[in-house]
Amino acid sequence: MEEYPEEMRSPPVSLVSVVGCPELHSSISTHLHSLDPPINTLALPDLSKVSHLLPPPKPNPGDSSSAAAAPPAGILKRDWLLKHRTKVPAVVAALISSDRVSGDPAQWLELCSEIDNLKGLLRGRSTKLVLVVVHSSSTEEISEDQMVAVRKRAEVDAKYLLTFYTGEDTQLKQSLFRVLRVLCRLASVFSELAATYYRDEGRRIKARIERKSSGPTELNIRYSFKVAVYAEFRRDWVEALKFYEDAYHTLREVIAGASTRLSAIQRLVEIKTVAEQLHFKIATLLLHGGKIMEAVTWFRQHNASYRNLKGSPEAIFLHWEWMSRQFLVFAELLETSSGAVQSISHLTPGTGDRPLTEWEFQPAHYYQLAAHYLKEKRSSLDFAVSMSEGEIDCSAESVAPSSYLGQFARLIEEGDAFVMQPLTDEEYMRYAISEGKRFQDSFEIIALLKKSCEFYNSLKVRRMASFCGFQMAREYYAADDFNNAKLLFDDIASLYRQEGWVTLLWEVLGYLREGSRKHSKVKEFIEYSFEMAALPISADTGIQSFRFEESGPAGPATLQQREAIHKEVFGLVSEKMGLASIENGDDVKISSNNPLHLEIDLVSPLRLVLLASVAFHEQMTKPGSSTLVTLSLLSQLPLTFEIDQLEVQFNQSYCNFVIMDAQKPHVASLTDGQSGRRRETAPSLRLSTNKWLRLTYDIKSDQSGKLECISVIAKMGPHFTICCRAESPASMDDLPLWKFEDRVITYSTKDPALAFSGQRAIQVEEPDPEVDLALGASGPALIGESFIIPVTVTSKGHEVNSGELKINLVDVRGGGLFSPRDAELSTESHHVELVGVSGSEGEDESQLNTDDIKKIQKAFGLVSVPNLKGGDSWSCKLEIKWYRPKPIMLFVSLSYSPDNKESNTQKVNVHKSLQIEGKNAIAISHRLMLPFRRYPLLLSRTKPVPDSDQSVSMPLNETSVLIVSAKNCSEVPLQLLSLSIEGDNDDTERSCSLHGGEDLLNPALLVPGEKFKKVYTVTSEMNSSKLILGNVCLKWRRNCGNAEQAGSVAPVITTHRLPDVNLESSPLVVSLECPPYAILGDPFTYFVKIQNQTELLQEAKISLADAQSFVISGSHSDTVYILPKSEHITSYKLVPLSSGAQQLPRFTLTAVRYSTGFQPSIAASTIFVFPSQPQFKMVAVGDDRKESLVAE
Repeated sequence: MEEYPEEMRSPPVSLVSVVGCPELHSSISTHLHSLDPPINTLALPDLSKVSHLLPPPKPNPGDSSSAAAAPPAGILKRDWLLKHRTKVPAVVAALISSDRVSGDPAQWLELCSEIDNLKGLLRGRSTKLVLVVVHSSSTEEISEDQMVAVRKRAEVDAKYLLTFYTGEDTQLKQSLFRVLRVLCRLASVFSELAATYYRDEGRRIKARIERKSSGPTELNIRYSFKVAVYAEFRRDWVEALKFYEDAYHTLREVIAGASTRLSAIQRLVEIKTVAEQLHFKIATLLLHGGKIMEAVTWFRQHNASYRNLKGSPEAIFLHWEWMSRQFLVFAELLETSSGAVQSISHLTPGTGDRPLTEWEFQPAHYYQLAAHYLKEKRSSLDFAVSMSEGEIDCSAESVAPSSYLGQFARLIEEGDAFVMQPLTDEEYMRYAISEGKRFQDSFEIIALLKKSCEFYNSLKVRRMASFCGFQMAREYYAADDFNNAKLLFDDIASLYRQEGWVTLLWEVLGYLREGSRKHSKVKEFIEYSFEMAALPISADTGIQSFRFEESGPAGPATLQQREAIHKEVFGLVSEKMGLASIENGDDVKISSNNPLHLEIDLVSPLRLVLLASVAFHEQMTKPGSSTLVTLSLLSQLPLTFEIDQLEVQFNQSYCNFVIMDAQKPHVASLTDGQSGRRRETAPSLRLSTNKWLRLTYDIKSDQSGKLECISVIAKMGPHFTICCRAESPASMDDLPLWKFEDRVITYSTKDPALAFSGQRAIQVEEPDPEVDLALGASGPALIGESFIIPVTVTSKGHEVNSGELKINLVDVRGGGLFSPRDAELSTESHHVELVGVSGSEGEDESQLNTDDIKKIQKAFGLVSVPNLKGGDSWSCKLEIKWYRPKPIMLFVSLSYSPDNKESNTQKVNVHKSLQIEGKNAIAISHRLMLPFRRYPLLLSRTKPVPDSDQSVSMPLNETSVLIVSAKNCSEVPLQLLSLSIEGDNDDTERSCSLHGGEDLLNPALLVPGEKFKKVYTVTSEMNSSKLILGNVCLKWRRNCGNAEQAGSVAPVITTHRLPDVNLESSPLVVSLECPPYAILGDPFTYFVKIQNQTELLQEAKISLADAQSFVISGSHSDTVYILPKSEHITSYKLVPLSSGAQQLPRFTLTAVRYSTGFQPSIAASTIFVFPSQPQFKMVAVGDDRKESLVAE
């Protein structure tokens, strides 16, 4: 599209001429260019130069004097569109200074003369006139009469006489606003008059079309073209499209008479050039209007109309060039409308007999066809050049485009002027051929194909992209740019292998093979040759590439061609022939100085050439025992070939062996230099097409582990080898290109079961160990203690050399031994930790060998084991510590060598495991109680006190009771050494005083499930809102039976954090007082004391419920008032009626001020009633303790 001039590629813009006052031209032009649509300006300095702008008009071709004139010399004037866009203004604006209007008479007369001259030039034209009077300042005033005189002189309407103020006002904003307003007014007038001008011109040309309906067809085309252009000036796209289509359809009438003219070739070139311009305009308007489907349909019709209009055979290359340009331009137009194309790409409406395809909406389709027709043009041009017999037209430089579109003429100098002389068809052909030879079509073809390929790749259409890529690679190949061609060919070949397109792959490999030959790349030449020779092409394959007339440098894809390539490559491998080099002319051969080695992996395309399958007959074997392995080779090469030597390689290198052909002893003698290598022979190493060569041999491994066949190296010729990756029959993939071919499918092994389950690897078992590894554990592991596990290594036949003991701790549940959440709170972030490993008793670590290994980590340990002879033993102790309850699995592995030979790296492993669960040893709990039958009223409690006396709040200045309990949760007896309560920090003063019993003089024995309790009295000592009790510290150890063993066990300290207690001042304190016991029938007094600890008068409602076991004397319900800081006592007389544990009458108190009630607990309301007076006997004890015995 860049070949088209600017006036063709962009819509026309109105043109206005500004004459006079040059200082205003810049501001006016800038403002007009900023409009939408913009307006172009043509400026002249003064009115005296206007004759250069408006030459005298030409005579009207529609008058009677020219009616019988000869047919026009051409269809469209070449420069007509450019002239109306840049030289013929629609509006002329005359800028007149106010001094010339209101000045002296001489200036007025001069102005009138210039206006008359301007009117004379505009007479007979449709160009509109605008007068602009320019004032130098806002104070200048022109009389109304003067303005009317100017308007009448110019013969313009009043609205087309404008004033323009340019003077500087005192207020800058006001001046700028006035100038902007005048510019907007000018723009509005120019737009209105320009539209009127182009409308009038269009109507004038339409009238000619109507009068010339029976006139020359060329004029009708020209007039329709002009009307369409004038409609474009007015942005009337519908009318423009209509007349462009009329001109295009009328042009078809000219084609019929093109062959009868003397210059038939040039006439056809002119018609196609005009059709190209009209088609471009129509397609642009359709795409501009969003009519994508209509544009595609139009291009299809345009292509169908001119595709077969080739002209004379000697000029057919001009037709192909024209066709290529049509597709290129439409592709670029579609590319600019790519957003609209994608939005409707799913629509394929029917048009005529053939519906639109999806590809016709894609620019890639048109770029591809543009390249195709350009290749047709190149081949036709080459033929025309060869037929010109070397004639060179030296006067081709004097040929130039004529005044009509699509025509050419010769410039002849006559005196001081140049004259255009028409060309004959012969002269024009010589000019066209000379011009065609100046351009390199290959580069443009590659560029077009590259754009098409990029578009197809963006659409993820790999097959079409490869189609274009193949053509692009052929262009590079023809231009001798093999590097770029190889990149494309390799990528395309990969796709064709994947898709299984054998014939197309043959063609691509043929180019790669021939390019490698030309550039003496022996390895690549042999690889491509091998692959081509192994392609599935049988004798009856006669299908050639449907895309190209030729089959490429490799020739047709036939069995004979495969065999020829096979012979050629094996001649090169056997060093009987060389590869000709185009660089220095010498033959490049495979020799000792230039050996060749090919690698064939599991995804290589050369698996067709040589496929190696290795299968062990067993899955497991013992060290030193022999087992069978079968090596199978398969080739799809067309002819039988021989292998000189096979080398089978394993991951254990000492198992490698070489297979020789028994029929070739001379070859065996050549390889005698491979000392120390195991040799085997085979009856024959000849490979036939699609026939397995099976070889079975014994193999023995002395090293445990995995024995795997890695590769098989085939040697053919003195200096050529192929290394094939060994494959297992059970997992071997089919040959992709041969999968669906009609061939006999055989198994790689004689045993079909082995062919389905055989593996190229075998597991060599470890030798049976003759060393015992024992793990001992006494009871469960307890949290906090160092748990000792003895490990004993005993030799029962093998010597232990270079022994290593590996210890691993693994979580049984899989959650891990590390707690990230606890890592921030404690340094003991591991739940279980391997603390250390100690040697046997009496062993000093300083006496250990410096080479011994001892690495201990949190969950892993590595310890060296000293050398042991048969019958010796060695032991160590593992110290493991639990921080959290968690079951673990202890894995201990012993790795040793039975022999002390350093060269033998084979080791024997012994594994033992033991599951150990860490459990809590001690469970510490506490209980906080108020004094017996004394109940402070705590306002934080809004509900009655439950049976449990434990609370999170304590009354201030009251003594409470703290009971600490320690329970043995383990399965073994424990020794309790001490129990105490300590503060968080010794430097911080305790906020309360704790008084408990005496410390333990001897360790207390706790059997499983037993509890140990200790009682403390708690009294707050600070006036604070919170009471910090501290931590319970319990020191214990596992009970080991005797004192000696107990002394060797380190004690464990278990801590328990006591929660902080809220201190609260109680307004009322209720105390219940009664005898410790009662006697049946004897009355006793039951006191209720209510103490007011506030500075306020407290009102309380008390009530005492009836009880069946007692006779009550006193008020059952009453309201009492307690003075501040005083005490109220209420008494009741009770007579017990029943013996045993009896419930006292239920007492209830309600504090009116706090709207809360209170009841004592059931335990506090219980009293024991004896049937008669009991008798007590006091007995003295040696430690001053007293024991009370109840007499019978």
